[in-house]
Amino acid sequence: MNTLLASRSRGLAAGMAMAAAVLCATPMARAQYAPSRIGIVITERLMTESKLAKAADAKIQAEFLVRQKSNEEMVARFKTLSAKFDADAPRLADADRTRRAREVFDMEKDVQRTQRDYQEDLFQRKSEERANIAQKAYKLIEQIAEQDHLDIVLQEAAWSSPRIDITDKVIKLLDK
Repeated sequence: MNTLLASRSRGLAAGMAMAAAVLCATPMARAQYAPSRIGIVITERLMTESKLAKAADAKIQAEFLVRQKSNEEMVARFKTLSAKFDADAPRLADADRTRRAREVFDMEKDVQRTQRDYQEDLFQRKSEERANIAQKAYKLIEQIAEQDHLDIVLQEAAWSSPRIDITDKVIKLLDK
């Protein structure tokens, strides 16, 4: 009987020890395997919907307006010159036709170069403004992640639940 009691006591003690170990490990296991909190930001919306982005676009548009009009005028002059050459070419002497063809060709190259330079400069300015917005947005995203206790914030996704989309919060803070 003593052996049976001792055996049961050891079994009970072992069971209690195992239960205590499981109970102590559960919070740790729970923390280790707790679901992560995720947020997502749709960058393109930040760059198009925020007041900061709209102001930057308006600023760039104003900066490049004069060059754009100049380019449009140059294209119109080229079209006029080209059409006049096409109409006059059959009646021109070979030397005049060659000279005017070269003028049209040179002007076409100038138009293309001017348009290319314009596009490159415009792209550069837009990139600069987007970089400024992205830098400000990044700081706000960090702030929101800390406030909402997010474990990770992703940029873009093929699909995401609106529940984890923090883009509106970021836009609201950018607009302040």
